[in-house]
Amino acid sequence: MGRQLTVRLPEDLSDALESAAERMQRKSSEIVRLALREYLGSFDRRTRHADRVRSLVGSLDSGIPDLAENHREHILEALRNGK
Repeated sequence: MGRQLTVRLPEDLSDALESAAERMQRKSSEIVRLALREYLGSFDRRTRHADRVRSLVGSLDSGIPDLAENHREHILEALRNGK
C-alpha cells in the first residue's frame, strides 16, 4: 500500500461512511479509496464547465425568435405586463 492520509470528518459524514461500510461489508478505508477514485476519475481538469453543458445551449425554444438579440426589450415588456 502507498501513503497514509489522516482526515477529520464531520459527524454526519463519518456516520454515512460507517453506514456504507456496514452495508457494503467493506472497511471504511476501502470506501474512501473507491470514492476518491470515482471522484478524481470523473473530474477532468481540461474540461470547462461551459463545455460540459454545450449540448444544452440552444436546446430550449422560447417561441421568441429574437430573444437573444433583444433580451432587454423582452424583459422590460414582461415586467410591464407583470409576468
